[in-house]
Parts: sequence; structure tokens; C-alpha cells
Amino acid sequence: MPIRAIVWDIDDTLFDYATADTTGMREHLAAEGLLDGFGGVEPALERWRALTREYWARFEAGELAWEEQRRERVRAFVGDALGDGAADGWFRRYLAHYEAAWALFPDTVPALDALAATHRHAVLSNSSLHNQDRKLRVLGVRDRFEAVVCAAELGVAKPEAAAFHAVCEELDLPPHEVAYVGDQPDTDARGAVEAGLAGIWLDRAEIGGRPELVRITALDQLSPLLARDTRFGAPETFG
Repeated sequence: MPIRAIVWDIDDTLFDYATADTTGMREHLAAEGLLDGFGGVEPALERWRALTREYWARFEAGELAWEEQRRERVRAFVGDALGDGAADGWFRRYLAHYEAAWALFPDTVPALDALAATHRHAVLSNSSLHNQDRKLRVLGVRDRFEAVVCAAELGVAKPEAAAFHAVCEELDLPPHEVAYVGDQPDTDARGAVEAGLAGIWLDRAEIGGRPELVRITALDQLSPLLARDTRFGAPETFG
């Protein structure tokens, strides 16, 4: 059966999260007067990224709620037992700098344009609906997607099959008629494949390896991939 819909990851797939996060944190640390405590911008950014990975994993595992992972990340970063209100305020100030740096990747809109007439589109993100729906609206592309499904509301996160199946149910399509595109080889591409979707790894950094995965290095490669007569080498399965 042909692929009828594409489900997208957002951060570091459509949206340049890494650049916005780096720029926003640099501006935030300067405004908070915290750079001296970390020995410079880069050590501070490395610490923030490590804590983001740690607490995001705990959120994905169900150990922390959405708000809790933010608060605990802030407390660990500043080394202070901040109350909930103070931690929330710190994070809001960071967000203001981060959001000022928001931008889509240059190939995002052309890829969406190229596939607009041939495929349905939706989003599955390991974030919250409030956060990602607003982001897509600010970036001017929310109307490109029939549905935006997020882990915070689902109660289950990628790479769990239930997360991928939830967005397929939202589209009323079986998994084998849906492709998932994301920047993480395991959380996104492998998780999608194991859930019965066509998983596509967007390897923008050209890390390579993982020959078992379908890999592209830029979104302009997606339309030709979907237009081919093969999926994983089998004829007439990519529509």
C-alpha cells in the first residue's frame, strides 16, 4: 500500500531547536549574571544540554510530569532549591530569549510545499500540545498539519509504539500507510519502524551508520524518496 501521510517530529527536524536553544541560553545567562559561575558560555551550555537530556529522559520514562522536568532542570542547573514559583519564573525568562531565536530550517517550507498535494501531514512530538501548537503557529506552519499529537497529553512518549499508533488513529490510517520523519535514529526512525510505520531518519549532521534505517540528510530528499516505487527495496510500496 502507498504511503498516504507523513507524520513529523518538530524539534531539530522542522524547527532549528539546537540553534535557538544555544542562542537563547547565551542571552539568558548574560541577563541573569550567571556566566561567571560556569567559567564561560560553552561550559554553561554544555551543562544545560546535559541536564536537558537527563530530565527529558525522565519525562519520557514517566518519572516526572511536564512541569516537574522543567523545574528540576532549573534547580539542578542553578544549584539552588528554588520553589516552584521561582523555578517557573527562571524558566519563563529563559523561554523569552529562546523564543526570540526561533526559526524553521531553510528546507522545511519547500519540503512541505513539495508534498502538500500528495500526502496528508501531522505531527507527533515528545513535548506538550501547548508548547508545540504555539510554536507551529508562531513559525507560520500550523495550518500545514491536520493533527498535532504530543506526549504530555498522551501519557506515552516515543519510541513507544502506542505514541505512534495514537497519531495514526488521529489520521484514521493504518500504520503501514504512514511515514514518520525525525532526527533521532532510535526514538524516531527505529521506534516508528517497530510500530509498523515507515521510519525515516533525518540525519542532518551526516553521522551515518545505522544501515538498517532509511536515512536522508536533508528534507529535499524526502519527496524523491516517497515518489520511488520501492520501500526498503520492495517494489511498489512507496506511493
